[in-house]
Amino acid sequence: MSEGSTRAALKLWIVLARAQRAIQQHAEEDVARHDLTLAEFAVLEALYHRGELLVGELQKKVLVSSGGMTWLVNRLMERGLVQRRACTEDRRNRYAALTPAGKRLMKRIFPAHGERIDQAMRALTVTERVQVAELLKKLGLDAAGMLQGEAIVEETS
Repeated sequence: MSEGSTRAALKLWIVLARAQRAIQQHAEEDVARHDLTLAEFAVLEALYHRGELLVGELQKKVLVSSGGMTWLVNRLMERGLVQRRACTEDRRNRYAALTPAGKRLMKRIFPAHGERIDQAMRALTVTERVQVAELLKKLGLDAAGMLQGEAIVEETS
C-alpha cells in the first residue's frame, strides 16, 4: 500500500465516522421524542418490517450483544410493545414480536422518522444515496471478510 492510499483510507475513515455521528444524532433526537433509545427503536423497527423473529436473528439485525438484546426485549416488554413466545421447534429459542400497541406505535412514528433521516441526508441526491450505499456495502463486506480470513479485494489502479 502506498502512502497516498493510506492517507486516503484514514481520511475516509474520519469522514465516515463524522457523517455517521451527525446522522445518528438526528435519529437519536427523533426517537427520544417517543421516550425510546436508538437501540430500542432498532428492535421495534426490525420487528415492524420483518415480523416475528427469533431473538438470535433479531440480535444480528440490531447488532447488539446477546445480553444487550435480552435487556432491550425485557425493557420493551415492560412497556407493552414487544412480546416473547416459545419456539416449538427448539425450546432453547424464543421469538420476539410486536404487540398490538407496538404495531400502533410504529405505524404512527415510523413515517416521520423516515422523513427525518431523509432530511439529514438531503445533501445527496437519490442516485448518490444509492451509489454511496452500494460502495459502503462493498467496503463493509470486504472489511468483514478480511476479519474472517477471506480473500481481500485487490486494488485495481
